[in-house]
Amino acid sequence: MAKIGKRTRAARDAFAGKENIALSEAVALVKSNANAKFDETVEISLNLGVDPRHADQMVRGTVNLPNGTGKAVRVAVFARGDKAEEAKAAGADIVGAEDLMETVQGGTIEFDRCIATPDMMPIVGRLGKVLGPRNLMPNPKIGTVTTDVKGAVEAAKGGQVQFKVEKAGIVHAGIGKASFDAGKLEENVRAFVEAVSRARPAGAKGTYMKKVSLSSSMGPGVSVDVASATGN
Repeated sequence: MAKIGKRTRAARDAFAGKENIALSEAVALVKSNANAKFDETVEISLNLGVDPRHADQMVRGTVNLPNGTGKAVRVAVFARGDKAEEAKAAGADIVGAEDLMETVQGGTIEFDRCIATPDMMPIVGRLGKVLGPRNLMPNPKIGTVTTDVKGAVEAAKGGQVQFKVEKAGIVHAGIGKASFDAGKLEENVRAFVEAVSRARPAGAKGTYMKKVSLSSSMGPGVSVDVASATGN
C-alpha cells in the first residue's frame, strides 16, 4: 500500500465530515488546502438528473465567467480570406484551412478551443474522430461555428467555458484558480451553475441538479449545498 503524504492526510482531515456546506465555506476550504507548487485550478462538478443517451436529455452550452478562468486559452480558427485576417486580429493563436486540417490529422493539436466559419465545415467535418473525443469539434449550438469570428475568439480568450454532460450525467469544468479572491470564485461558481440550470433539457424529469462539488487540481472534493451554489 502506498504511503499517504502529510499534505494529503492533512487535506483529508480538513475535508472529513464536510458535506453539503455553504458555498463560501467550500471555497475557503478548497483554497486553504490547495498547497501544490503550482496555482491549482478550482474545479466544479455537477451531478444532474439526466440520461444523455437520450437526445432530449443532452445538456451542453457555454458560459462567460465574470472573472475568467485564469487560464491562457489557445484558440484555433478554420477560416479563409477576410475571416482569417479577422481571426488573427482578434488574437487567434492558429489560423488555417486545409493546411490546419492536415496538421491536426497528423496528430498535432496545439489548441484548447476550435472555431470555424460555416464554409469551413466540410473540411472540419473530416476531423470529427480526432476533435470529437477531445470536445473540440466546432458546433453552431455553442457559437463555435460562426461568421462572427472576432466575437468567438474574444469570448474564448476572455474566460468563456464550454460544458457538456458526460455519460454518467456529470458536468465538470475549471472555474478559476486557487489564487483567485474567494468572492471572485464564488461569482464564477454561481455563473456556471446558473448557466447549467438554464440549459435544462426538455426531457429532464424530477430533480435536475442533484449535487454540486468543488475541488482543486490536487485536492479532495467537497459537496456544496445546491441552494447556496445557485444563490437561492
